[in-house]
Amino acid sequence: MFASVCDEPLLRALAAGALVTLVVVVFGPAMIVFLRRRCAEPVRSDSTRLESLHRGKDGTPTMGGLLLVGGIILGVIACGDLRQPGVLLALAAMLGMAVVGAVDDLIKLRTRRSGLGWRGKLLGQVIVAAIPAICFYAGWCEPDDASFLPGVFCLTESWGIVPWTLLVLIATTNAVNITDGLDGLATGCLALAALALTIVMYFNGTAASGELMVIAAAMVGALLGFLPFNLHPARVFMGNVGSLALGGLLGGLALASGTDSWLPFVGGVFVAEAVSVILQIGSFKLFRKRLLLCAPLHHHFEFHGWPEVKVVRRFWLAAAICAVSGVMLCLAGMAFEQSFAEAKMAMMNPRSSAADREIRVGELPLLTR
Repeated sequence: MFASVCDEPLLRALAAGALVTLVVVVFGPAMIVFLRRRCAEPVRSDSTRLESLHRGKDGTPTMGGLLLVGGIILGVIACGDLRQPGVLLALAAMLGMAVVGAVDDLIKLRTRRSGLGWRGKLLGQVIVAAIPAICFYAGWCEPDDASFLPGVFCLTESWGIVPWTLLVLIATTNAVNITDGLDGLATGCLALAALALTIVMYFNGTAASGELMVIAAAMVGALLGFLPFNLHPARVFMGNVGSLALGGLLGGLALASGTDSWLPFVGGVFVAEAVSVILQIGSFKLFRKRLLLCAPLHHHFEFHGWPEVKVVRRFWLAAAICAVSGVMLCLAGMAFEQSFAEAKMAMMNPRSSAADREIRVGELPLLTR
């Protein structure tokens, strides 16, 4: 709607962020009351020590991610341009992962089972990730060129885009899901990562990145609005419906904007959390030894005696450092790519480049000649 009267993506991105923040803040209390009656999450863990540490969280309402997903969709409809294929693919990734997460949450709430299990969850993620992978391969949507990282372009050409898209989406989704283990941890880290992508998309300056920036800003707004309800002691959890959906959206935005090669830097905390789980499982299976007191990494610090609030704040600081570093690296990559393209054109067209230099010299002020 707003896109029809305003062509400036930055203004629409700011409007989307503000609108979604307002929606989440206003409707958050009512959503918490609704979820408390139907979606109170029991504390279950294979670790008795971890279960005792989190005993106070028993009965906290979950599936608050439904409000996040609904707010983002509202913000994109109001301020975005749904005619852009990249926008639709990012939203499809978010909605598809939200369905997988919602099914997982409902199974845990309605039965004694631990959700879909890793096989069922992975199968659902593969099915969802296959949609944008096929669209990229068929050429219906082409990733925007926003960064330069040698060795990555060979993966995004021809059939290589399919496994690359599956890898990015599934890895990002699971990394965010793993991080969502303490009050406010995933919410704050996601907000910082989404803000970093918003900044990169703004500097990229293409029409496609401009529309994706609106979604990223809506994501930041939703998370900022949700954060007061999710801080320790949390009044509501986002649940798997939220963590999987927003992880899918983060990966979808990175793929569509061409910043997927820089995502490990922007979301360094998510990478560390996922790697800690992989190393812990691998070490135990191979050597029957645990590298950490408890995985993921944030639980390791809890077992060391750190208060939950201290762990969250330290991880937020790390996420902020990763976000700033990722933005700087990505902008440097964009500048390098532009210089590389100009040098390549000059080598292919030496006459035109010489003529350009003559024109530039001729345009210099008289005092500088």
